[in-house]
Amino acid sequence: MNVLKKVLPAGLAAVWIAASTAVAYADTDYPSKAVRIIAPFPAGSGPDANTREIAAELTKILGQTFYVENRPGASNIIGTEVAAKAPADGYSLYVGTTSSLSVVPHLYSKLPFNAEKDFAAVSLLGVLNTGLIATPGVPFKDARALVAALKSNKSESMTVATSGIGSYSHLSGVWFNNAAGVTTNLIPYNSSSPYNDLMAGQVQLMFDGLPVAASSIRAGKLKLLAITGKQRHPSFPDVPTFAESGLPDYAPIAWQGILAPAGTPKAILEKLSAAMKKACQSEELAKRWREYGGELRCNSPAEFTAFIEADRAMWGKVIREANVKMN
Repeated sequence: MNVLKKVLPAGLAAVWIAASTAVAYADTDYPSKAVRIIAPFPAGSGPDANTREIAAELTKILGQTFYVENRPGASNIIGTEVAAKAPADGYSLYVGTTSSLSVVPHLYSKLPFNAEKDFAAVSLLGVLNTGLIATPGVPFKDARALVAALKSNKSESMTVATSGIGSYSHLSGVWFNNAAGVTTNLIPYNSSSPYNDLMAGQVQLMFDGLPVAASSIRAGKLKLLAITGKQRHPSFPDVPTFAESGLPDYAPIAWQGILAPAGTPKAILEKLSAAMKKACQSEELAKRWREYGGELRCNSPAEFTAFIEADRAMWGKVIREANVKMN
């Protein structure tokens, strides 16, 4: 530092010293008060429960309260905008998802935030494999048999429940149709859950993460024909992957991760990421993610940034090919 003071003009040296001191202080003192995690989805939802669990772990690890502030609505846009415009001081974090940061930016031409520039990655939290879920009356044991029947016209067109146009389940269904070269009837449920109709046989299939369906699958009220992932999931060892079913390029996954507003000091991001990695060592937390077809998975800011970029590009291709736009 003495060398820099000699080389730099007095004013610049003072600025550099002040900035260095601020970063060092942030690294050692942070957090010194409660930290909010802005969640763009409703309280009581599956993603909300996951966020509250990691908030509790961070509270234990870092010694200050981490709490969830739900800002749901408008396809996650409301909460994401709040987070993008929050102070970049480490005391406002954001839980991003596949929908908010990978899908929505491709669906809407005008957004009140920039998904690529307005956030700094902290760590992935976990991924949820997507399942091809069927009503028990569907006569196929797996996705390969279903695709074969659809292609041979020996089966009537299948009805597929979705959570609405542009939703994760809708786009996963569109992707499946394109990947398999088949046609199914995608039915939007805009204001109610399709699971009761699925169990009753009013609709036949659904593509979705498994937190809601897992217990019904184990109870025999629903069937799981295939699941994404490079290998079979330990909680559903008898269910083949889509790759095993002849669809190696069909790979939608739902993810959650912690981010901060762009400009948050690097020292804070790294401290939070280290705390996340420690939280991911919790076997109890990992077990809960496994139970509903997921995987607890934390990583570094650089790794998470690369993960989001790859995921966003993948969904962009799917959405362009499907020609889906929301405005």
